[in-house]
Amino acid sequence: MQPDPAVEADVVSGRVWDEFCDTLKRAGQQILRPEAPAGVLDRAEGFRYLSRLLRIGLEMHLEFADPDFPGFFLPSHETGKIGADNPDNQYLFARINGNLEYRISGERGSVSYLSFGTQKGGYETNGRMEPTGAIDSAQLQTDAQGRFEILLSQQPQPGNWLRIEPQSNAVIVRQTFLDRAREKPARVRIARAGAGATPQPLSAQRLHSGLGNASRFVEGTARVFADWAEGYLKHTNQLPPADQDVCQRAGGDPNIYYYHSCWSLAPDEALLIHVKRIPECRFWNLQINNWWMESLDYRYHRISLNKHSARPDADGGVTFVLAHQDPAHPNWLETAGHALGTFCFRWVGAAEHVDPSARVIKLRDLAREQKA
Repeated sequence: MQPDPAVEADVVSGRVWDEFCDTLKRAGQQILRPEAPAGVLDRAEGFRYLSRLLRIGLEMHLEFADPDFPGFFLPSHETGKIGADNPDNQYLFARINGNLEYRISGERGSVSYLSFGTQKGGYETNGRMEPTGAIDSAQLQTDAQGRFEILLSQQPQPGNWLRIEPQSNAVIVRQTFLDRAREKPARVRIARAGAGATPQPLSAQRLHSGLGNASRFVEGTARVFADWAEGYLKHTNQLPPADQDVCQRAGGDPNIYYYHSCWSLAPDEALLIHVKRIPECRFWNLQINNWWMESLDYRYHRISLNKHSARPDADGGVTFVLAHQDPAHPNWLETAGHALGTFCFRWVGAAEHVDPSARVIKLRDLAREQKA
């Protein structure tokens, strides 16, 4: 790409930085929306959320943005969270160009579920990250040592093939753990077919694009999920199926069926969430999030339970209790100091989708409920 004198002048003058800062300032309005909680904890987490989005955005759009020399980084983790990030997942993300070809290589490990997907769009542009191809561990061919290669191209390839379109600009890897302490994660690498040996030094155009896209990513991502949370208010303390098309357009895994809503509890209340039957499936879990759709801090609080960790009911279903204090229930989930937030249930590869039910009770009545 030929240098653009106007862009170079904007970098030298500092205008690029000013525009970057102006967009970040405007993103703060998403935290101040009238329907959003205005307590100190929620506001503090909201502005921290923007700082976390910025870290992710800079990795995505500046540090790892070169599709000629892609590399995987963590787009969600313990201190960077987007759109009901799954606490049982390790996510990896890499930038690609849909007009090129790539090779992903690695070792399968023992993680319960492993998927690879290509996407187009972005929260910084149209608010969408739409799938363009997918392959998961059920189709993945490996050798006797668990090693594999996946070819990314527009045209079908023998063996492990991951479809891309001309508009494809990213690949996301999901590793889903039943028990992180015991499972071995997959190891993956990505490289462009036929890439040169050395990337070019940073250019004014790359800085201009990277800072602009990163700041718009912060604002766009905050807006997308603030809109989602606002929409959940109409069914507070219920857990209906989400609009699956909306979830997929936002980058959801095609094997996952999602439920999203918001919750609100007084100090003396509990939310009972019941799944009457567990169908054959590859994975399921329930997680508790704050208003900004960040999973609560699972390093220090029990805010999710899954197919492995939840204790089933005597009849084969599962009952969860969300409460501010420990109710001595085996499937207690913590609010971690929040009076309201959002929550998510997901089936992965389920033979059927059994809808959870939810209702609020007084905490003092929980013992009677357990005996009923």
